[in-house]
Amino acid sequence: MTTIADYLTTEHKRCDDLFIDAENNVNGKTWEQAEILFAQFRDAIEQHFSMEETVLFPAFESATGNSAGPTSVMRTEHRQIRGILSSLTDALARRDKIAYLGHSESLNIMLQQHNMKEENILYPMTDRVLAAQQSDLVEEMRRLAVVA
Repeated sequence: MTTIADYLTTEHKRCDDLFIDAENNVNGKTWEQAEILFAQFRDAIEQHFSMEETVLFPAFESATGNSAGPTSVMRTEHRQIRGILSSLTDALARRDKIAYLGHSESLNIMLQQHNMKEENILYPMTDRVLAAQQSDLVEEMRRLAVVA
């Protein structure tokens, strides 16, 4: 059985790989490829956030009776990440390598910190608290990924 932590950590890696590929193409000024890869990254991270925000977080909040804890922090960070994604989109549209790489560095730091909190704290908590629902939740997140 795939745990919530295993499934979503694998999703983090998929997003990270797309992010790196997009950045490498911006660095090399292969703009058309950079746009394609960045769009794939943006779609992947939005899909990931959707899995968490519509499936995992509500289940965790319901089970714990707490919506002001770690899921609230993660939602706030998701909003901050979306803001940086918007700045990256703008820099990419302008073909502004310097601006893109600056925002990319900020996003990289934020994603590393965000992912570490999820992988080391939140996901293990969800695996414990939602143990009886784990398979169903992973399956529901997989279905969301297929639709996207």
